[in-house]
Amino acid sequence: MDKKNIIIGFVGMTHLGLVSAICAAEKGFFVYCFDDNKDHIDNLTSMNLDINEPDLKKLLDKNYRNMKFTNNLNDLNDLDIIYVAPDIPTNDQGESNLDTIDEYLEKLLPLDKHQKVTVILSQVPPGFTRNYEKKFSNLFYQVETLIFGDAVNRSLKPERYIIGTNNPNNKLNTKYENFLLSYGCPILKMKYESAELAKISINMFLVSSVTTANLISELCEKIDADFTEIIPTLKLDKRIGEYAYLNPGLGISGGNLERDLETFSRLANINSTDYKVVKSWIDNSKNRKKWPIKILNEKILINHTNLKISIFGLSYKINTHSVKNSPSIELIKKLENCDIEIYDPIINEIKIKNKLYKTINSFDEETIFGDVIIVMNQSKEFYKINDSNKLDLVKYFIDPFKVIDDKKIVTSKKYFTLGKS
Repeated sequence: MDKKNIIIGFVGMTHLGLVSAICAAEKGFFVYCFDDNKDHIDNLTSMNLDINEPDLKKLLDKNYRNMKFTNNLNDLNDLDIIYVAPDIPTNDQGESNLDTIDEYLEKLLPLDKHQKVTVILSQVPPGFTRNYEKKFSNLFYQVETLIFGDAVNRSLKPERYIIGTNNPNNKLNTKYENFLLSYGCPILKMKYESAELAKISINMFLVSSVTTANLISELCEKIDADFTEIIPTLKLDKRIGEYAYLNPGLGISGGNLERDLETFSRLANINSTDYKVVKSWIDNSKNRKKWPIKILNEKILINHTNLKISIFGLSYKINTHSVKNSPSIELIKKLENCDIEIYDPIINEIKIKNKLYKTINSFDEETIFGDVIIVMNQSKEFYKINDSNKLDLVKYFIDPFKVIDDKKIVTSKKYFTLGKS
């Protein structure tokens, strides 16, 4: 395949579009990157990124000459494939705002006279792509593989491509198929609606694993069982498997999983199918997000006042700026009258309930070690706690993810984690 004969474009330079574009350039294709926001394009032209993903800046520097950043729609006229890939924001109810992708698709319609391939990469609800089917010559929906904090790896090494098309029996456009084949993974063709629901289905199975792990770990905390001892037994069961998501956590966050649960519930309600278990998953997630404040109130603050509380991590997971539905934010809202310090290696400041919090970005035990340490994600920086000789400054540890080696904590200290009493 001569990759020089396939010119790719990505529309929408937010997280999904930008990562996908840079990774396409890494695969050897020339890539056009379009966004309405001129300031955003100017920033990217200067090789500045406003998102954090491991290795993304390195790949941009490496492939910059194979990329053109533009806010001129006419630059997309002669492309072979255009991906429409803006991030889809959600509100607090998990509902998607589709205004941006609708606007981009309408702007691209005049370019369709060239019979190019248009691919919707943003996650959209079932039925969305079908509404545009007759407006575009070659329209496809492709399930995105983005995972915050692991986006580059997932984009370069996808497990499979799920492609929605108006007729799964028809061959794909040759250039589009060759572009997909360059990633070396299976290509699954299906109806638009099946592909749109497939993305939701994948996330629902993930949520079922997350929720099951949380349910079991919560019971472990009450009956003196240890969930870390149970996990290997589940990994060795072929019906569950070594790659199953079995680590207990603080519910589901980030917006995408919540959106899929709400979308499924809405569609099930409209079509009179059962979704009670999905509502239970949502309720369980809300309950587990309360775990740190529950431990703090019931086990610590009930016996002490005027404690300095150090919170490690604002984002809901490592290697991302995203704080969408983050348990850490919910915790801080409950502690607005307490003496708190926030340590986060990526995020500099955050406004919560109209109060601006400045964070500490470097590991300095004298500053970040309070009377109570609460670890809210698994950033590799936080593991430095285990090498500190100042652990005796800390009275209590709330560590849901087992970042801290509790064997290094003297027996008089109080250590709390998920899945263990």
